[in-house]
Amino acid sequence: MVERQLRDRGILDEEVLAALATLPRERFVPAGLLSRAYSDDALPIAAGQSISQPYMVARMTELLAPRPGMRVLEVGTGSGYQAAVLSKLGCVVLSVERHAELADAAQARLEELGLAGRVRIVIGDGSVGRPEEAPFGGILVTAAAPRIPGPLPGQLADGGRLVVPVGSPRRQELMLVVRRGDEFETKECGACVFVPLVGASGFGEDAEQQRGWRDRPFD
Repeated sequence: MVERQLRDRGILDEEVLAALATLPRERFVPAGLLSRAYSDDALPIAAGQSISQPYMVARMTELLAPRPGMRVLEVGTGSGYQAAVLSKLGCVVLSVERHAELADAAQARLEELGLAGRVRIVIGDGSVGRPEEAPFGGILVTAAAPRIPGPLPGQLADGGRLVVPVGSPRRQELMLVVRRGDEFETKECGACVFVPLVGASGFGEDAEQQRGWRDRPFD
């Protein structure tokens, strides 16, 4: 997985590659999909959500530029895989999840793997961030928003980085936002398709019921 799906496709950060190489991805996928745990695909999980393909996890992590001790806000816990990668890299992660069943399952997995010490999972609307706990060195959004969620850039520390898929239901652009004082630099980092970000600064409640929402790279 690391050599063919990540390194050969341009993921260059050796620490990111090492984190994904040592994390047992099969612990984060449903029992019926264990044979596909290391495939180059997003896979469905409970609550109509998905675990992102390994390349997309690596790409978003690399864009975030994580470092030990960095406080990261993750919007959308899902299976807990992305939070586990960030924990492996020494980040302190606050992860917000809408679905209690996903939050509980992810917490249990992280505890079993000894990675829960640097991850706190809360239930709520991650699209509005956590202003009471800002600023964050990084914010990573694991679902697609119609636009960069307005509350999030202002919750970055100076020099902080926000990674978020932005666009229509069928196609988005992976966006990187970097805070420079009171200014925000934005950069497009490749096309993709993610499940919808549902919340006050995302899509409506019915978005999760729409056909065609599957977290995958855009070919």
